[in-house]
Amino acid sequence: MSQSRNRNLIILILGGLSTISPFAIDMYLPAFPEVAAALHTTTTHLSLSISSYFGGLAVGQLCYGPLDRFGRKLPLYAGLVLFMVASILCLCSRSVEWLIVCRILQAMGGCAAQVAAMAMVRDFFHVDETAKIISLLILILSVSPFLAPSVGYFVAEHFGWQAVFVVLALFVLLMLAVTIWKLPTGHQPDRSISLRPMPILRNYVAVLREPQFLVYALSGAFAFSGLLAYVASSPIVFMEVFHVSAQRFSAIFAGLAVGFVGSNQVNVFLLRKFTSEQIYRATMLVDCPMVTLLLIGTWFGWYNLPETLVLLFITLSSLGLAFPNAAALSLVPFSQNIGSASAMLGFLQIGISVLASAAVGIFNSHTMVPVAFILAATSWIGFAILMIGKSKIHGLRYVEEKGADFLQK
Repeated sequence: MSQSRNRNLIILILGGLSTISPFAIDMYLPAFPEVAAALHTTTTHLSLSISSYFGGLAVGQLCYGPLDRFGRKLPLYAGLVLFMVASILCLCSRSVEWLIVCRILQAMGGCAAQVAAMAMVRDFFHVDETAKIISLLILILSVSPFLAPSVGYFVAEHFGWQAVFVVLALFVLLMLAVTIWKLPTGHQPDRSISLRPMPILRNYVAVLREPQFLVYALSGAFAFSGLLAYVASSPIVFMEVFHVSAQRFSAIFAGLAVGFVGSNQVNVFLLRKFTSEQIYRATMLVDCPMVTLLLIGTWFGWYNLPETLVLLFITLSSLGLAFPNAAALSLVPFSQNIGSASAMLGFLQIGISVLASAAVGIFNSHTMVPVAFILAATSWIGFAILMIGKSKIHGLRYVEEKGADFLQK
């Protein structure tokens, strides 16, 4: 196999691993009313099963980080097997509480793929390609918002909502087989990494003491949390507030995803002329006014569905540019400790998103206001962290597609 073909295959496999959790989240969104009815609960209460998945992802990030001791692939195999087992437990759910617990286990397995994919970007590709490769992974990941809701709607409509979890288990079984036979080993086992609590804790503290990581990881995490809060609340917003059908919801969800995915790919071209830091700052300057406009108009009842969709499209497009650049800038300072840094990055992104998405559920409101408020609050907090934190970074290390020079401290 040529070097180019091998490179493309690695990107494709890493992208496939990255889609596992988005598929697990997106596939059963159109079936929310049926699941709620079957479990004798409300859709608002059921939305906690999405928040619980985010929570499992957040905790799992920190658990898998130190497992570099065993290399990349063994922890990945264990996580994929756990995901399949948890998926079977999900389809046996007879109460929403049981489903919430099973979704936490499912997420703990799914996050192994997410951590491994992000860390393997640094295993297989040069550091100056980080933002570009992450954008390419998100291009592959983009099949989730386009395909997953439609597949979920079809499967639930014809075979029942439990069959959604059967499809997820089969998909992960396929990814497990491809990973075993086609994905290179990557990072070798590192026996110097301790599994004792205190050394692990000191390792994470060392990551958090890196100013560039802390600023861009936190800023990006707050901005990104607005996106996941939107995903968690989207069935309630569109099917209960705007009264669209499950089939039309799938189409709207996919259409809005075009903004996030499309802007992510625009990022690949922008990196040829601008640094990741320039793109990220400019993106936040667009996003913050848009979410403020969304909040004000929603509060006063100015918008119907078309106006809401336009503003959400612009917001998601902004976040599509922000995410890969914030992630790349936060990971640049690391080489030896990339597994723990990647895990801490994921923990901050998902952990803050859990709080944001849970806040929407706590409001228990059948209006768009809580979602608009969370989008505005998280974006402005992310922007404030960026502006305040930049003064703490002396000698920003940056990446851009042309030129691998780094401004060292």
